[in-house]
Amino acid sequence: MATVTLDPSGSFLTIEGLRFHAIWLRDNAPDPETRAAGNGQRLIALRDIPAETTISAAEVQGAGLSVTFAPEDKTVTFDLNWLNTHAYDRPASSARGWTAPEIEPWDANLMGNVPIGDFAELTKGGEALRIWLGQIKQYGFGKVVNGPVKDGALFDVVDLFGFVRETNYGRHFEVRTEVNPTNLAFTGLGLQAHTDNPYRDPVPSVQVLYCLESSAAGGENMVVDGFAAALRLREENETYFNVLANHCARFEYAGEDGVCLTSRRPMIELAPDGALIGVRFNNRSLAAVTDVPFDQMATYYAAYRRLGEIIDDEAMEVTFRLEPGEGFVVDNTRVLHARKGYSGEGTRWLQGCYSDLDGLRSTHDAMARATHKEAAE
Repeated sequence: MATVTLDPSGSFLTIEGLRFHAIWLRDNAPDPETRAAGNGQRLIALRDIPAETTISAAEVQGAGLSVTFAPEDKTVTFDLNWLNTHAYDRPASSARGWTAPEIEPWDANLMGNVPIGDFAELTKGGEALRIWLGQIKQYGFGKVVNGPVKDGALFDVVDLFGFVRETNYGRHFEVRTEVNPTNLAFTGLGLQAHTDNPYRDPVPSVQVLYCLESSAAGGENMVVDGFAAALRLREENETYFNVLANHCARFEYAGEDGVCLTSRRPMIELAPDGALIGVRFNNRSLAAVTDVPFDQMATYYAAYRRLGEIIDDEAMEVTFRLEPGEGFVVDNTRVLHARKGYSGEGTRWLQGCYSDLDGLRSTHDAMARATHKEAAE
């Protein structure tokens, strides 16, 4: 049985080597007076909890921890598994650029294990969809096969997990050769691996590309793990990693009348605790960099060049060809995508649209919780 000890001041308790503050426990109390039973949202504000809250008693009872708070004289039971999952008394990471356990960086070795979901199975929901969405969270992308070959089929893919995010390109955009294109994506030129729309704030965090015609030679799709590229840069030259993380780049798009999109974000984005949370890399859309001090600019450009070289390294890329009825979903905050050049002979027609990670994560996590709940019953 788990053991619990109470600090003499009552300001915190310790259970199985993990410490929890009294105010944290009271704020996260699961009782019906504190949280709504239906959605788990708090019914009180922090101002409703006495600032001098302490723990007057604590006792393990089966799979729960009973805690009594003073001065309210309120007793609440916490699930021990929940406490362990949400424990914050962990050693702080000193490394800049760490990733969460559920994120798996990858390189070209993933080629034989690309996350693939069969469209017919995915539309049934259940385990197939949960696993596929989980793989997208883990690797940052996933391929879908055996889908319908019809105009707008990509919306059926988005419907599996979320909602379309409409932009100045419309609800969706066509990817095929055009005369006088407004964007290089609409030509037969090869494209360097990049994240889409870095000039938006917030950036669309999910992109879907779906193939309707594919008889032109070439045009294979490539994906590169931006997190793996950033971590490789850090291992090679920590100064290069830091200069790209410490200073903002500027991105801009003004290719249409009435449109001038700009953003100011670092190419390698870290959370305050050093977690790697985003990569923005798009040579076509990089504006003049003005937020780097003079004495750091040469280093910045050397780091930018080296990151691009890493991204261009074939050892980092996974390549696949999309056939009609196939597509892929990519985490646009992490994974860069690219296209080999293709010939003017034959046809190549893809449709693309944007969505957001919160919907994808919500769908997956809700399914995972339901599965966990069923297993526990």
